[in-house]
Amino acid sequence: MENLDINEIGTKYFDVLKEIGNIGAGNATTALAQLMGSRVDMTVPQVKLMEFHELGTTMGGEDQVVAAVYLVVEGDINGSIMFMMSLEAVNALIKRLIGTEHVGETYSDMEVSAIKEMGNIITGAYLNSISTLTNLTIYPSVPDLAIDMAGSILSVPAAEFGVIGDKMLLIQTSFSNEIDFSGYFILVPDEGSYARILGSLGF
Repeated sequence: MENLDINEIGTKYFDVLKEIGNIGAGNATTALAQLMGSRVDMTVPQVKLMEFHELGTTMGGEDQVVAAVYLVVEGDINGSIMFMMSLEAVNALIKRLIGTEHVGETYSDMEVSAIKEMGNIITGAYLNSISTLTNLTIYPSVPDLAIDMAGSILSVPAAEFGVIGDKMLLIQTSFSNEIDFSGYFILVPDEGSYARILGSLGF
């Protein structure tokens, strides 16, 4: 399966990736609950293989300003993972994490640090689930943060991913605590990583 292309993934293989997405999102929910020190409920994640031009619409429109925590992934799987959410959700989570009400159009160093740490913990839990399931070694980078229109943020993985195909794996999860919000995991592997994931599971 070394030459598996994401555009050629059949129903059986997609079901496997979907289950990995479900387990990863569940682990991320547990990590978020531990970070917030309270129970967090999660709806059944929606896992989709989508074309780039569909992603912005799914997230509420390409012009919507969102926050995205971005990590480069190295090891047996190479590429990147991104966790995106609305600024409304970010501001509510900041209040829960550091006890301050966000004011203004820019975020303080402390707020940025809190957002990065939250994204790092959530995406780390997701990647750990993949590593545990597949016995593959995964090394995430230090998280980076972008706050911009969804279309602009998505153009970065689109440029990286364009040489491989025109689709990416999107995992949409709704979280519920004292606030309700949706988070979007976007997994952007390099050529061959999907094949290594599926191969490690016996496909």
